[in-house]
Amino acid sequence: MNRTALLQRPALVLNRAWVPIQVTSAREAISLVAKGAAVIIEPGTYQTHDLRTWNDVSRAQDRLEGQTIRSARLAIAPPEVILLKVYQGIGERSVVFSRKNIFKRDRYTCQYCGAQPGPDALTIEHILPRSKGGISSWVNCVLACVPCNKRKADRTPEQAGMRLRTVPRKPSWRTLAHVSPRERRESWEQFLSRAYWEVELEP
Repeated sequence: MNRTALLQRPALVLNRAWVPIQVTSAREAISLVAKGAAVIIEPGTYQTHDLRTWNDVSRAQDRLEGQTIRSARLAIAPPEVILLKVYQGIGERSVVFSRKNIFKRDRYTCQYCGAQPGPDALTIEHILPRSKGGISSWVNCVLACVPCNKRKADRTPEQAGMRLRTVPRKPSWRTLAHVSPRERRESWEQFLSRAYWEVELEP
């Protein structure tokens, strides 16, 4: 696995009380540890490490051959779990209404026809057009491909004879931070329960 792919691997972030609050990339996890804002947790032993001691652990584990991120001074395994030194909160409860998060919520899929033409061919569509009083919000905006956007034009879906595939709503942190089973790490399970992982932080 190349360096870029290793830096993109997911890492679980725990607050100071050892409660999971989000998933980040190995790159960001390493950055937090380098800044002194977090420490790396060694799976299985619960020992905490800075980059220097994690370098020693990584070098000692033969199973990580080919799975190390190398720099001039370090050769470390991608962190799987990090612990914040100060933060005690429970994570960001409000998901920011942004173009990026709308694309994540709708999975880069037209909500009218189901097409996935790619980000450049998708638009953010107002269900109730702005000309009729519609606002930009989680429940009034969905992704639409260009053909569906043109077909609907300045009408409601009902007026255009179109139907939404799903009911738009504000997503939870769990939805946007979802990691596929293939990417999810075995070392996380001791920190995650089904109840925690599936809880809806925002009703």
